[in-house]
Amino acid sequence: MAFSLDDIRLAQPKLPITVIYGPPAIGKTTFAAQAPSPVFIQCEEGQGGAENLMAFPSDQTRTYRGVLSAIEFLYTQEHTFRTVVIDTLSSLEPMVWEHTCQLGNKNSIEDFGYGKGYVETLTYWRDFVDGCKALRDKGMIVILLAHSQVTRIDPPDNDPYDRYQIKLDKRALAIIHEQSDIIGFANTKPHIKKTKDGLKEVRQAIDIEGRMLNLNDKPSFMAKNRYDLPDQTQFTKDSGWADFAAAINQHSPSIKLA
Repeated sequence: MAFSLDDIRLAQPKLPITVIYGPPAIGKTTFAAQAPSPVFIQCEEGQGGAENLMAFPSDQTRTYRGVLSAIEFLYTQEHTFRTVVIDTLSSLEPMVWEHTCQLGNKNSIEDFGYGKGYVETLTYWRDFVDGCKALRDKGMIVILLAHSQVTRIDPPDNDPYDRYQIKLDKRALAIIHEQSDIIGFANTKPHIKKTKDGLKEVRQAIDIEGRMLNLNDKPSFMAKNRYDLPDQTQFTKDSGWADFAAAINQHSPSIKLA
């Protein structure tokens, strides 16, 4: 294929593929519902206090094929939705396992042999990510919600420590981490009160200073962004998305998330 200098132009920034993860009831669904004109692909029950959500019929999105069919519908059909929300990756994962087992004629993901079943799932995770990218390239904001888990990290050059990560198998997590533009860890910040019980110091979490969305990687949690965002934005019920969108717009004014 022949190129000319006229073919070279300034690359335009794309809308981010954003992963938001955290403990239950932290407000992930409420946050995503504040995005512009969202439609939810619900892989689990749990919208909780988030009301008036536009969503695909839940009985049709409880399989891997159903989730991909919903993504395909949004890509091929004309609509007014600006945001697609997958709720959640952690509940999509067993659907990917089930789909892999059906095609591999296995009863369980473990029946493939040690670790082999999880490797087989990666093809379908990549297909899912490709679908998300297609929606992003069509002009949709893509939000992937997920649960958190505490994982033991055992580095070869330091002492072991615990870390919050997305609740996914490590192989699937590697794909999601690589292909996402933002990974935000939503969590509360407890105020620790120190008291004395005889000679023993007792620490007690007695108050919550606020919910925050952490956007830069730290030893205690996984996070990521490609936009030079601040370490944290507010993760409040009323303005969490607005604060997040404003932080991105400050760095990349051409990216409109509001």
